[in-house]
Amino acid sequence: MNVADFEILKIDTAGATINLAHGGEGPPLLLIHGYPETHAMWHLVAPELAKTFHVVCPDLRGYGHSAKPASTADHGIYSKREMARDMVEVMAALGYETFYVAGHDRGARVTHRLALDYPEKVMRACVMDIAPTQYMYEHTDQAFATGYYHWFFLIQPDGLPERLIGADPAYFLTEKLKRWSAPGAHFDPEVVAAYIECFSQLDTIHATCEDYRAAAGIDLDHDDADRSRNIECPLLVLWGDKGFVHRTYDVLNVWAGYAENVTGRALSCGHFLAEEAPEAVTDELLRFFKR
Repeated sequence: MNVADFEILKIDTAGATINLAHGGEGPPLLLIHGYPETHAMWHLVAPELAKTFHVVCPDLRGYGHSAKPASTADHGIYSKREMARDMVEVMAALGYETFYVAGHDRGARVTHRLALDYPEKVMRACVMDIAPTQYMYEHTDQAFATGYYHWFFLIQPDGLPERLIGADPAYFLTEKLKRWSAPGAHFDPEVVAAYIECFSQLDTIHATCEDYRAAAGIDLDHDDADRSRNIECPLLVLWGDKGFVHRTYDVLNVWAGYAENVTGRALSCGHFLAEEAPEAVTDELLRFFKR
């Protein structure tokens, strides 16, 4: 993310080396990206938020310029629990024991796990354009399998998705951006080129598949074990009114079954809120986290 006054830093956690950009002064605000992007997805939002907060934008393990640790048979290295632990250790290394957090897509699933595993650390949380992983799998039907085909493709074993994506990673990534965004959405060409550069690495393709394999296995085990526990901190839910989540779920009602204090609304965009509707996202996050 080429933003003036944002510093690029690498922090070693117990399980990975995490690459991040950070800048600004004020209360700490962690912004976590989704698939198949990197921390650069926040490039239109982070500079404005940095006028009020110390903004921290990491690459999740397996993504961007963060480490891609070797996986295990249960894919636990890429569980949301391990990714959440990375985030807690990153924030502690920066001097923060409590913080705000907003996550998009896969980053929102890490945010969900963060709020469950570290309720004493997460003061407020925002999730963008997701329903809970467990809920989505439990309500799988033809429409879900069609719209979210990648959930079932990326978990296939024996290197199948890695080989197919690896044949033309730029096509796969740009196709994802096109399919999940609203018609006419614009993405910064330099940022997209940076996404492609990272996503074209074979270890990144494999690691990001492992993220989804974990979601279909060990993450569900963790979610099942915690089903009686809800997110305790205030939760803001944002989603795009031209995307699958809006068409398919009663979003706030679903999240009310997983959190104690839920507010939110749809924004006029597709899946990639921070890039399609950056001003609206910035306004919502400022309003929510400045309370």
